[in-house]
Amino acid sequence: MHELFDQEWLLTNGLGGYASSSVSSANTRHYHGLLISAFKPPSDRKLLVAKVEERVFMNGQYSDLSTNQYPNIIYPDGARYIQKFMTKPLPIWNYGTEEWQLEKRITMVQGSNTTLLQYTNTGRASFTLEMHPLYAYTDYHNTFHENPTFDFYTIFAPDHLKTYPLYGSPPLFTSWTAGNFLEARDWYRNVQLPKSQERGLHSDCDYYRIGYLKIQLKPNQQIILCFTVDGDMVSKDLKKLWALEYNKASIQSKGPKSIFYNDLLRSGNQFLVSRESTKSKSIIAGYHWFADWGRDTMISMRGLTIATGRKAISKSILSTFFGSIDLGMIPDRFPDNGNDTVAYNSMDATLWLFIATYEYYHKFGDTVFIKKRMKALKEILEHHVTGTRCHIHVTDEGLLFGGQEGEQLTWMDAMVNGKVITPRMGCPVEINALWYNALRIYQFFCKELQSPYDKKYDGLISKFETNFPKMFLNKQGTLYDVIVPNGSNGNSFRPNQLFCLSLPFRLLNPQQEKCIFEAIKSKLYTPFGLRTLAMDDPNFIGSYQGDQWSRDHAYHQGTVWPFLLYDYFHSFFRIYGKSHKNKKKVLAELTDLKVHFYDHNGLYCISEIFDGLKPNQGKGKGCIQQAWSVSALIKLYTDYELYKLDGDQTS
Repeated sequence: MHELFDQEWLLTNGLGGYASSSVSSANTRHYHGLLISAFKPPSDRKLLVAKVEERVFMNGQYSDLSTNQYPNIIYPDGARYIQKFMTKPLPIWNYGTEEWQLEKRITMVQGSNTTLLQYTNTGRASFTLEMHPLYAYTDYHNTFHENPTFDFYTIFAPDHLKTYPLYGSPPLFTSWTAGNFLEARDWYRNVQLPKSQERGLHSDCDYYRIGYLKIQLKPNQQIILCFTVDGDMVSKDLKKLWALEYNKASIQSKGPKSIFYNDLLRSGNQFLVSRESTKSKSIIAGYHWFADWGRDTMISMRGLTIATGRKAISKSILSTFFGSIDLGMIPDRFPDNGNDTVAYNSMDATLWLFIATYEYYHKFGDTVFIKKRMKALKEILEHHVTGTRCHIHVTDEGLLFGGQEGEQLTWMDAMVNGKVITPRMGCPVEINALWYNALRIYQFFCKELQSPYDKKYDGLISKFETNFPKMFLNKQGTLYDVIVPNGSNGNSFRPNQLFCLSLPFRLLNPQQEKCIFEAIKSKLYTPFGLRTLAMDDPNFIGSYQGDQWSRDHAYHQGTVWPFLLYDYFHSFFRIYGKSHKNKKKVLAELTDLKVHFYDHNGLYCISEIFDGLKPNQGKGKGCIQQAWSVSALIKLYTDYELYKLDGDQTS
């Protein structure tokens, strides 16, 4: 029964909004709820509907289907009535006893901040069903608590409610297809959130009940309950709306017949969102708490949209970030609050834009799009050569340097109370691999499109090719993680040097690549991803847990990251060949991560990270559904057609 609290389900609406909870129906995080609405997609997300408490009344007795954790007690314990749970195509619960049977299904309306619940009497006897919606109104990063400001003023109609949680707030609509709503106001106080507690966050909250919906449900009879901020939804036929959304979710892929691959593709769709401010597409970095980040988007779209042939979405995402360039940099992240300023503090996000654009061109051959972006690509290079924010500039040796006190510029970007945990100030190895690729990609585009080309870039490339191996290669035959020209060299053994093997334009000879790969395999590889620091390093932290200070200190000090698996196995195929035998070997290596995808943490999800010491437990850490974690496997399966060899083929 404990696993029903650990396992979580997730639905998204393509706007940044979502619905999610544990399989037990107990909210175990303050990010859980049935309607988290994105008021300025994909940002300004607020928790509006926490959950529905269901009760079955039959033969003079109530059976409470809901589950909540309060201090020192679980009440009610409705999880004991769960007979079966399925995530695909939608979250579906089958509850029951020998006397009654009830099925519950949940979906979200795509492109709308709307959640639908369908209840069906699947038994042979009639019973009374009560549905008690519990409401909240708070930014999704916060917990909700009883406050007289929140009066949940409600206008009652025969088939819906129009509720204002507090004066001046936008209305929330609750509607239904059958039954009677009875007003019965009350606060549900001191609900405990154990997953939030594990992360050292506020871990108790309150919910508000306006009343409950009551219906006598006959065998095979259904009722649909709708929560929305879209007033137009109230007048819609909820049965038709449900059927439409269910059919969308149930569409079978017409592509490869690998079950796992198709489930990965379905999972990957959850990250694709519309950005209202740019009228274009973007990618949510992860659920539950990430927004759309530049670095994550550029890396993730390579698998989520480019490799899988989704040209229009890929073009729209690239346009989102090309349109947001400032001083030669794309945003590190768009803020959760749409009124906040856009952050530009990433050294690598803009360089990943070159990689994504290069792969977009090779996939779709869209010369018109590339020609329109050539000026922007050149301006990026010029800003980096002459210097831009955060002391980013090209050194006399042709390397890219960046960093200043209080800034975290690479993907190893944890910072606590103003302290950067892994500052990596200087010339980080993966940044320079990306810089070299940016130069070569621009050179490639100029030649391919017969565009004007400044020969000075040839000089930069030549200088880089001469100095990089001399300055980065160490006595062990691997690469320093960070160097400062005429200064110190970073000896920490980290996975960042992997990108020198995996990016399109390679820097090293085959012997050097093989030596580096074998060292990474020996020191950092796990079936769940790569460790961010070798275990023999005195700064290695094997467990990611505790409050933010503890977690962020461990974030890149040994913690395992799945997104690196694409670059790891891509490098493996480059060095050792993509034979049938090697492909089967890679598939075998992915078995543990496949089990995690289906059975642990977020169901049909891949976690952000795993513990560095014991990742083989299969229990992910960080957020339950990370875009570049899923993307890495999609791109690996797609680029190397691993779906053709997968053992779970459909008939």
